[in-house]
Amino acid sequence: MMNYILEILPSLLSGTMMTLKVFFWTIICSLPLGILVSLGRSSKFKPLSWLLSFYIWVMRGTPLLLQLIFVFYGLPNMPFAHIVFERYDAALFAFILNYTAYFAEIFRGGFGTISKGQFEGAKVLGLNYWQTIRKIIIPQVVKIVLPSIGNEVINLVKDSSLVYVIGLGDLLRAGNIASSRDVTLLPLVLVGIIYLLLTLVCTWLLKVLEKRFSYYR
Repeated sequence: MMNYILEILPSLLSGTMMTLKVFFWTIICSLPLGILVSLGRSSKFKPLSWLLSFYIWVMRGTPLLLQLIFVFYGLPNMPFAHIVFERYDAALFAFILNYTAYFAEIFRGGFGTISKGQFEGAKVLGLNYWQTIRKIIIPQVVKIVLPSIGNEVINLVKDSSLVYVIGLGDLLRAGNIASSRDVTLLPLVLVGIIYLLLTLVCTWLLKVLEKRFSYYR
């Protein structure tokens, strides 16, 4: 058994690296975009607010799996668009669109807890809107929404397996290929263990961040 594990381990680790790439870049891109979309949705400019509200509604109201399929298989066949993505780019684009919408709603809830008096106080101090958001509001909002963000981060670890549907060589695909080829469930058991380890590491990092941002530090 150990020899077999050592034989398939390189392909599983290669798939893990692809999974981590999708995870990492989705987090890096969707968190700041989520803040911007949240602010845009709360904008007094109604067309922008309505457009972003519609975008969030669509992203949250349809399965991520369907969005992946549409981006990779659907967009190239659209007569007015004909946008073709490589597998990795399609996966990343769909994941960023989806998670930006979820993070935007989380941040919107956080921004809603901040009193308007803080904006007025910052204005008295000579700070403009974006300086107020960056230096005063966002640090407070992050403390408030960090547990909710943490839940989405854990979901992202597991959702990353959905890229299998468009043929991207992720961890689940590597395990499934080995399992089908060798007629054994052991590769899929190892895949499950790796996912558990990834979620364990993410959970630990999130707890460290929560302690660091705690009000009672």
